[in-house]
Amino acid sequence: MVESMSGIPLDPFYGNELQPGEYPYTRGLHPSGYRSKLWTMRMFAGFGTANDTNARFHALLRAGGTGLSTAFDMPTLMGRDSDHEWAMGEVGRAGVAVDTLADMEDLFAGIDLGKVTTSMTINGPAAICMAMYIAVAEKNGVGRADLGGTIQNDILKEYQAQKEYIFPPRPSVRLVTDLIRFTTAEMPRWHPVSVSGYHIREAGSTAAQELAFTLANGFAYVEAAVASGLDVDEFAPRLSFFFNAHSDFFEEIGKYRAARRIWATWMKDRYGAANPRSLMCRFHTQTAGVSLTAQQPENNIARVAIQALSAVLGGTQSLHTDSYDEALALPTEKAARIALRTQQIVAHETGAASVVDPLGGASFVEWITDEMERQATEIFNHIDQRGNGAMLEGVYACIEDGYFVGEIADAAYRYEREVNAGRRIIVGVNEFTEGDDEETSLLSISHETEELQLKRLAQVRGDRDDDAVRASLAALIEAAGQPDANLMPPMIDAVRTYATEGEIVAALETVFGTYVETAVV
Repeated sequence: MVESMSGIPLDPFYGNELQPGEYPYTRGLHPSGYRSKLWTMRMFAGFGTANDTNARFHALLRAGGTGLSTAFDMPTLMGRDSDHEWAMGEVGRAGVAVDTLADMEDLFAGIDLGKVTTSMTINGPAAICMAMYIAVAEKNGVGRADLGGTIQNDILKEYQAQKEYIFPPRPSVRLVTDLIRFTTAEMPRWHPVSVSGYHIREAGSTAAQELAFTLANGFAYVEAAVASGLDVDEFAPRLSFFFNAHSDFFEEIGKYRAARRIWATWMKDRYGAANPRSLMCRFHTQTAGVSLTAQQPENNIARVAIQALSAVLGGTQSLHTDSYDEALALPTEKAARIALRTQQIVAHETGAASVVDPLGGASFVEWITDEMERQATEIFNHIDQRGNGAMLEGVYACIEDGYFVGEIADAAYRYEREVNAGRRIIVGVNEFTEGDDEETSLLSISHETEELQLKRLAQVRGDRDDDAVRASLAALIEAAGQPDANLMPPMIDAVRTYATEGEIVAALETVFGTYVETAVV
């Protein structure tokens, strides 16, 4: 029996109409909610060398974290090796540097990948990163079928918001689809795409734009996978989403509830999905990094707690809470532990996990849920029209004509004007500014970290079989030139020879080319 703090028995949910676990899942995916299983507390970590981040992984697991989430540095995200001229000064700064299979081996040393689920936030080179992860696991006796986790692999939002793309959109979506096909056939516990609204929101979109652009991208991947020959119910149950938890508490809850309803109805009515799991919008949530302030950074602990509570009341399946010092630097171990403890307090002290959709039925919550859906539908209609009835083609068209970039830029500009004019108060920034004179201890990434990574890369290059590397890259190029070939098997072969990420990207660029964005005026 679940009781309140005062000993009052609590039912799993309240309300006589739509119930949790029932289509279209507005109130939640499961009738019991968090009573049977809490959300995964998946803390984002990654800095310096693979050895540095491996130590942080172990610390988070000891502190009670229940899943790993990997942040990669900018050169890795852009598909460039640490010794590339563009990488100078960026190695290990915004995440962990991964150049070769050797780095991935160090990153997960001492961690049983058959028992711990892992999330990896990477997009342009996602297939390469996934190939390395598979190779590490199999080297340690864990079969690919036993691996559980998620790789972001959402390239469409890169052209819309985050800008970490390499190849043009169409061959990039081919790589996404190849990974969907590969995991569908061989990795039943793996989520091959985490369709991400997080970065769209961080770039300045509204909540409704985040909701609509994210789900539109999800529909586009569904169409791409179906076009590749898959039945929708073969892969859709393992698609997942990644949303932002921003500061407008009720608006965020309405956004999550609307996301489940929209996804379920579109998957059933438009794409003919019959498996109930294909209709379920499963999502990870991260608190809003863009809301964190460098001024009075301790205030961010309160911001993160409120944002985390909105995600839980909105029914998230996993959650990352930002550290209070992230507006200034990568988080210290202490700050990351406070962020994890914030989730644990929400889970075990607030009663938020005791009842499914506890705010469901409240007039305002139901209205804002409907309003999120209404605004999102207007955006879907525009994208659908641009694609002549195909969401995939509509997304391509809206990337090419700058629609996404323009809409996000307009929303970001409007918000900043409100802040600058004082119409929107940010505590400690444009109001209540006294007391912003305390020093905060920060994590510092030294130049020696970059030197260590360059030495590691040089050592791997010196020890490997260069003939094997050249042969594997030639096989990958040949496969890339065959539209129906799945690139995951030759990519796994290439990383096993310790070909670098940059070398694999360069090989694919000879076939796919490189994307250059057209400026939006």
